[in-house]
Amino acid sequence: MEPLWKVLIADDEAIIREGIRESIPWDKLSLTVVAEAEDGEEALEKALLHKVNIVLVDLNMPIMNGLTVMKHIREQLPECRIVIITGHDEFSYAQEAIRLDVDDYILKPVNPIQLTEVLGGLSRQLTLQVDENKYMTIASRQIEKNMAILRERFCKEWLEGNLQVEEIREQLQFLQLPQDYPAVLGVIRFEKDAGKPYITEKDRQLYLFAIENIAAEILQSWENIIFRDQYGLIVIIIWAQVSDEVQHSISNAILKYLKIITYASFEFINNHERGITQSYHNAKEKIYQLTQLSPMVRRGQQLIKEQYMNSELTLEMLAEELQISPIYISRQLKEELGTSFIHVLTQTRMNKAIYYLDSTDLSINEISELVGFDNQHYFSTSFKKNVGMSPNQYRRGI
Repeated sequence: MEPLWKVLIADDEAIIREGIRESIPWDKLSLTVVAEAEDGEEALEKALLHKVNIVLVDLNMPIMNGLTVMKHIREQLPECRIVIITGHDEFSYAQEAIRLDVDDYILKPVNPIQLTEVLGGLSRQLTLQVDENKYMTIASRQIEKNMAILRERFCKEWLEGNLQVEEIREQLQFLQLPQDYPAVLGVIRFEKDAGKPYITEKDRQLYLFAIENIAAEILQSWENIIFRDQYGLIVIIIWAQVSDEVQHSISNAILKYLKIITYASFEFINNHERGITQSYHNAKEKIYQLTQLSPMVRRGQQLIKEQYMNSELTLEMLAEELQISPIYISRQLKEELGTSFIHVLTQTRMNKAIYYLDSTDLSINEISELVGFDNQHYFSTSFKKNVGMSPNQYRRGI
């Protein structure tokens, strides 16, 4: 059965109210008269009390005129439909009524056929609105239910560079993500033979799921999205400048709890629409390079990342921890990375310095000490040589 929409008749003349009440086939229109009022104040009170759906209101009523009543109803019952019934046909009234977004304007004496048509149209509109709201509610629930999938699909398109700037902004807002660009992108790769040579595809999927859960738990303090790209790599997008320690803790936790080896690369994202695409490709390239490295060189890189803040770190110290000769590790770094120990160490320190310059208010001297330099002047010289500008210029955005 269709709902009965509630109607209020407001007119200071009882004969007008009775004539309207008796001349309209309310049931056929799915309408019911729940109240009548003879002045504006009473009309407003009963409209709010019954939360009426349609108001038939005379403009010229005592205590509170019809225009004032309509203003209050528009504020407090915005979905209510309003039909003006009045003997005043001055243009100024019509203008004000239009401004208040009334649904129709009928002059006295009321034509029952005309009013029936108007009320029938409003009843149908209200019913359609209910159906539309119902379908929108269902759609909204479905969107909420599938929000993770929608976010993942959007991020995949974004990574591939298939979206325009306006599309990115609209999608970020629709998917309830931060409106600014993310700060860090990470890629994690796990292979069947990475410490677990004999596992089934089902087990591999379980490991991937476990890796995602570990990363999500560690990163729960920051807005992030974790998903798999078309190559089966785990991609992490973070809307915050997370430190190297946080990044390393993900790999360390995976090794500790799952006893598997993973390859991970985290990249800072340049603050523009193509920055995330470039960071994604850079991270994938570094992952590929990591998979080609010997365990010894990978361990050497990890040790440098863990000890770069030690101003006395040397090739000899690294070789001692790896239990090999300095000459051998130096040669392996050159063969596999195409560079030297000093270059790897310096780049690690520069990347960390950029992180501090971007995300903290630490002084240049404090940063130089944190990244393993005893002398601020030497740090600034090294920074300018590697980055192309001084630390102060970088911080000022020059």
